[in-house]
Amino acid sequence: MRSKLQQIGLVFVGLVAGVMLSVHYSAIAQKDSAPLPIEELRSFTDVFSAIKQGYVEPVEDKQLITHAISGMLANLDPHSAYLDADAFKDLQVSTQGEFGGLGIEVGMEDGLVKVVSPIEDTPAYRAGIKSGDLIFKLDDTPVKGLTLNDAVKKMRGKPKTSIKLTILRKGEAKPLEITIERDKIKVQSVKSKSLEPGYGYLRVTQFQEETTADVVKHLDKLYKEEKGGSLKGLVLDLRNDPGGLLHGAVGVAAAFLPQGSVVVTTDGRVEDAKRKYTASPEDYLRGQREDFLKKLPEGVRNVPMIVLVNAGSASASEIVAGALQDHKRAVVMGTQTFGKGSVQTVLPLSAKTAIKLTTARYYTPNGRSIQAKGITPDIIVEETANGGSRERMREADLERHLSNDKEKETEKAAVSQKNGKAKPKEGEGDEAHAAPVEFASKNDYQLAQAMNLLKALQVIKK
Repeated sequence: MRSKLQQIGLVFVGLVAGVMLSVHYSAIAQKDSAPLPIEELRSFTDVFSAIKQGYVEPVEDKQLITHAISGMLANLDPHSAYLDADAFKDLQVSTQGEFGGLGIEVGMEDGLVKVVSPIEDTPAYRAGIKSGDLIFKLDDTPVKGLTLNDAVKKMRGKPKTSIKLTILRKGEAKPLEITIERDKIKVQSVKSKSLEPGYGYLRVTQFQEETTADVVKHLDKLYKEEKGGSLKGLVLDLRNDPGGLLHGAVGVAAAFLPQGSVVVTTDGRVEDAKRKYTASPEDYLRGQREDFLKKLPEGVRNVPMIVLVNAGSASASEIVAGALQDHKRAVVMGTQTFGKGSVQTVLPLSAKTAIKLTTARYYTPNGRSIQAKGITPDIIVEETANGGSRERMREADLERHLSNDKEKETEKAAVSQKNGKAKPKEGEGDEAHAAPVEFASKNDYQLAQAMNLLKALQVIKK
């Protein structure tokens, strides 16, 4: 029998959203609950009473309770959070690939909004917002003192309206002021093109509801464009993919793996969090009747593959890369990934609000935890020919991040190999401040190296 978690919930694997599993309250209630901490609860009620009686201005009970809930969650780890009505609605809408805003994945650090990654083809990306930027003012409002939800609300707004972000950027002596015009953000989940005869390029920018079905359509198109209807090699580009829906990740991995192969496992204290996801329809269809993977072109599961990753590849993209790597189905190339390996459960508090609580870690088929470490590529290839890559933040850089339960020295290693990046040679310049590489362009050095390897594999095969 399928677990309650599977019966009820959407499963997300996102950089900021995390791996979200909607479960029934009884899944928690059935566990033997610890006795309530009476003394601590008495302190809480004393503080609550003191604020109600003596604070300089009246405060509503609902506001105090909401702030208490938000504070409890925010101080656990970077991915647990309280979702008010707007945040909960945005979370649900964003999985469909269309939402309003600037187009940035954000977190909180030292009371400031920290940019995790700008999303491709969005206003923030076009305005030059970079990973690691610290936003300390929104228009004339200081970020200090705001919750992450409050800051996100201020950044959202009607399309064609503008907001001025004042940011701190490493390497810049003065704060930068960047004005961005809001727009409706519609993320194209899957892109593809023929690189040259016999070689295809498939890019997944974010894992959404229709991602696996879209991957099938794009693969079908790539194969039909080839004489003879087959490919000699395929590049799967997961760079800067912040994650998304777990069943989307399972489906994409299943497109290239034998049916029934283990894609990812999860483990936590709650029984429903202990799960094994395989390349099987029940784990990627989510109730849809038609198995779209049956429409895959012949040869997809055997075509030589390179998977490109970087420090912006997180959660769902790390699951796909880890599964293909562990099953030796593809060569993973690029730089160390982000390292987001924790599972969050979305627990509704009402029809409009919820909490997002970290409940488990996830593991690759071989049992590796990538939490605060990431996927180490089979072949390290920097962004440029001179060995440089733009500096990016990782899970291990976030305050209160979970440790890696498999490797005690993981975090020390993660810090020492910062982004899997070699130090630039003298005279090469500061790659951290270089303009971002346009993926799949003629200047895409990592893609060029992937193509060289695919061609070499063809020579060896012959």
